[in-house]
Amino acid sequence: MKLEDNKGQGGGQTSSRKRAASDSKRDGCPNDRKKSKDGKNDKTDVTVGKNTANHSSCEQSQRPLQEPKITSSANLKAATIETKATDAGITPSSGNNDTGLSKVIESGERRGAKMELQEIDLFGPIEHSDTERSQNKSKKSVDSKKDDKHKHKPKSSQRGDHRKDEKKVRELSANCSKSNSETKKSKDSCKKDCMRTGDVKKENVKENTKTDRAKKKSGNDKKPIAEKKRKREPDRQDSNKKIKKGGEMEEKKNKAKKAAKTEDDSKWKWWEEDNSNNGKKWSTLEHKGPLFPPEYEPLPDNVCFVYNGKPMKLSLAAEEVATFYGKMLDHEYTTKSVFQENFFNDWREEMTKEEREQINKLSKCDFSHINKYFLEKSEEKKAMTKEQKLVLKEENIQLTEEYGFCLLDGHREKIGNFRVEPPGLFRGRGEHPKMGKLKKRILPEDITINCSKASKIPEAPKGHKWRKVQHDDAVTWLASWVENVQGNFKYIMLNPSSKLKGEKDWQKYEMARKLKLKVDTIRRLYREDWKSREMKTRQRGVAIYFIDKLALRAGNEKEEGETADTVGCCSLRVEHITLHEKKGSQEFVVEFDFLGKDSIRYYNEVPVETRVFRNLKLFMENKGPEDDLFDRISTTYLNKHLNQSMPGLSAKVFRTFNASTTLQDQLNKLTTADMTLEESLLSYNRANRAVAILCNHQRAAPKTFEKSMQNMLDKIAQKQQQLDVAKKELKEAKREHKKAGNERTRKLVEKKEAAVKRLEEQMKRLQLQMTDKEENKVIALGTSKLNYLDPRISVAWCKKFNVPIEKIYNKTQREKFAWAIDMTEEDFQF
Repeated sequence: MKLEDNKGQGGGQTSSRKRAASDSKRDGCPNDRKKSKDGKNDKTDVTVGKNTANHSSCEQSQRPLQEPKITSSANLKAATIETKATDAGITPSSGNNDTGLSKVIESGERRGAKMELQEIDLFGPIEHSDTERSQNKSKKSVDSKKDDKHKHKPKSSQRGDHRKDEKKVRELSANCSKSNSETKKSKDSCKKDCMRTGDVKKENVKENTKTDRAKKKSGNDKKPIAEKKRKREPDRQDSNKKIKKGGEMEEKKNKAKKAAKTEDDSKWKWWEEDNSNNGKKWSTLEHKGPLFPPEYEPLPDNVCFVYNGKPMKLSLAAEEVATFYGKMLDHEYTTKSVFQENFFNDWREEMTKEEREQINKLSKCDFSHINKYFLEKSEEKKAMTKEQKLVLKEENIQLTEEYGFCLLDGHREKIGNFRVEPPGLFRGRGEHPKMGKLKKRILPEDITINCSKASKIPEAPKGHKWRKVQHDDAVTWLASWVENVQGNFKYIMLNPSSKLKGEKDWQKYEMARKLKLKVDTIRRLYREDWKSREMKTRQRGVAIYFIDKLALRAGNEKEEGETADTVGCCSLRVEHITLHEKKGSQEFVVEFDFLGKDSIRYYNEVPVETRVFRNLKLFMENKGPEDDLFDRISTTYLNKHLNQSMPGLSAKVFRTFNASTTLQDQLNKLTTADMTLEESLLSYNRANRAVAILCNHQRAAPKTFEKSMQNMLDKIAQKQQQLDVAKKELKEAKREHKKAGNERTRKLVEKKEAAVKRLEEQMKRLQLQMTDKEENKVIALGTSKLNYLDPRISVAWCKKFNVPIEKIYNKTQREKFAWAIDMTEEDFQF
């Protein structure tokens, strides 16, 4: 293989350059301070030498020519100088190019070429000074070893000693198919060129490939360096991004922890203060008033109401009420005759005289266009981008910050429902007789504001004024109004986590604990009432018995036909109970069947004491099915009597007492210290379920219940397959260990045993979750947990059995019961 001369491009052949680099001493190279003919330092030679030296490598001189690497700077530099010299009319001589090069570089164009060459060397190493060369001289042998170790790596430049062993150069040259004469010739030529320019840059040439040599001349040899640089950059960027992201996540966590700690430290621990305020609920109260719903936006022109097949433009008030019905068109309420009748009557009152004359039948009204419009609006809202949803969220946060907090006795407290309910159609629960009636828009003129005298009175919306502003520190509400459907008062109250709500809860549960001390006396008294000669006293005794034993609500007095047909203990009718002297294996059974609160059916078969059974027979004599069972007593009379037995006692306290007592007894019975976390949680839910059944807290089975149960069964089946495979592998491992009996097989057996144990625990956990889900199908656990169960029972149980409180109470519930969580120890008993 022949090496061609590269005359005019920096000197002779590649092998001669290597000889020149090997023969010259680095610390005293004549090229370093070579002078031109005019006696001045040849800046061109030094510059060119520096640029080429930056891209040179002695390591590459030892690499076999079978692994060539295209050199970047030397060829491009020389080619550029030659081209520019030719353009200037200067022809460099073959023997000595100093004169021509000096003339070219003295011009501004040649200086531009020099700058261009320097830009190419951005990735080259810094050249050593003479002092550094002397200091590095002693490291020659170490560098040589490193060169041998790394000679297989393609590097574009390398710092180090350019003096190489001539023997190694000859060995490298021997690998080529070059003639000795050509090699000597190229060495001599290269040596002369190096003496002129100080260029010790080596050049790799591929075998018999003229195309590659052309690429080297054109400067394409810098591509591998640039490609390497570009390849490394994304990795570095990704790594930097990951580090930055990880740092941001850690910083966010730390901020969240600090914020939570600060919030805990700044939280008002009102339960640690002296609360003797002589009936006053607060000393100072300041707030911004309620937040009103937005005004009605008319329907677009392309959405119309149709009556009797013809489009009709309604007045603004009538159109707004029509949209309430149109939104509910797919709801079952709109299929009920009571709902339709109440809606149509109230709607006609909002119509103009002309509209009332024209619209006289609901059956001829077509709300489908309105319904379609609002369905599309709903879909648009669901299809909002993340950024749009974030904007809405930020707006809601700002409104909450402005209207959702108040200052109570100098402390910032959260308000529960600071928004005024928008207008709409009343639904009610169950078969409510007023369903479908119009709930009118609440105006500031309907609202009474309650705040302290010294505070800033909330400003009413522009153009409006409050109905009344008062300063009553004996009540806990911030604003109130009367709704038009049932005439009930509506209130804006503080959040359940506030001091006023927390104090009320605490007092409620303390009253229930006091009842525990006197319940035996009260039970003895109402048993004596069963034998009284006065019918009123007998009815009172039986009613208190039902409230105590069955945790029935007392029942509130109400006007006939005004609300749904729901009843409590004192409002039971003859038709609601059936007496069975013997039913199955039980005697004196009372069958209850009526609608309780929220129209939830209460059905129960309860064996009662003989005197209670006989008294019920007496109460039902000469009465029709719709007559009251306890016709001599009322809820007010009953609570008054209970208050005489114990100050503060009412029928509701019995309900709280029985619920909390049941939870405490069930937890003591069902929980043991050796239970796992999942088993403990199942025990707690079962205790809570017993309370929910006692209090008749039912719910309809969720629509997704069957699907979720099927998913749970699939998970269990999949886990069982994994467990079977693991057991089989364990059996094989034990068999192998029995044969070999070495350390490897022993560790394998231990590993398989651990896997089987882990899968068995996971299987057990899934089975417990499925059992819990099945048992809670129609039972609502949340109502009793929030309203009837003393939270200190749950907190003490969690602390005693090392159950995280988060497993029992969510964040909102933990805020509500912060007083109980803070003050309760594990030995608390209700």
